[in-house]
Amino acid sequence: MSDLTAIANLSILLVEPSEVQQKLIKKSLAQCGVTQIETASTQENALAALSNYHPDLVISSMYFSDGTADSLLQAIRSNSNTEQQAFMLVSSERNKRHLEQLRQSGVLAILPKPFSADEITRALKATLDIISEQEVELEHFDATLLRVLVVDDSRFARKHIIRVLAGMGIPEPVEAEDGKQAIEMLNNQSFDLIVTDYNMPEMDGKELTETVRSSNAYSHIPILMVSSEANDTHLANIAQAGVDAICDKPFEPATVKELLFKIMS
Repeated sequence: MSDLTAIANLSILLVEPSEVQQKLIKKSLAQCGVTQIETASTQENALAALSNYHPDLVISSMYFSDGTADSLLQAIRSNSNTEQQAFMLVSSERNKRHLEQLRQSGVLAILPKPFSADEITRALKATLDIISEQEVELEHFDATLLRVLVVDDSRFARKHIIRVLAGMGIPEPVEAEDGKQAIEMLNNQSFDLIVTDYNMPEMDGKELTETVRSSNAYSHIPILMVSSEANDTHLANIAQAGVDAICDKPFEPATVKELLFKIMS
């Protein structure tokens, strides 16, 4: 099945209070071939719809009369029936603080208003990557045997990363809430890869990387850093610490596959 055919088969729940914006977004989706679209105008309506409708993707605005995209996503992630739901934000919001929690909760993509055809197509392809479960073919490793340590202080972010890795055939990794806990695990278990967040309490990703690289026991382990930092100085400091690759939040499957192939092969 081609990507275009697979995209056309996607089912969407669009959460948008404005009828004008609903029409514009539905028109853009229709141009990508997507026609299975249900709509909701409030958080209450969206959660009620999700109780009996299981879309491949929720596309949400930032603000509704009874909540925000953040409160909607927290409710979705807190329900065992919907916690794995793919979620995308469409918003003109530029406040980093408002967007950070969404990134930490495993939002698949953040698109501006208005968005381009390329941007929506890329986001829809990321949804396909999440639900298609295609194993990564690595030159020297069997992905199904990889021992991965995922380090992030956000439980929701860890779950999102684990789901992306699972979709590539990588078995459920070991989880750590911060760098300090990760070091304890590294001292007791063997790992083939570390996937770590940058901003964490106790010991952040940069400090974790420096500790790993200065160790005789596990300095060889590849490190994939996941960061929502856009500051060039911060990114340069991360790179100098000794990470093998840096991946942005949202954590896109296609990008992760490419980075894993590079650092593991």
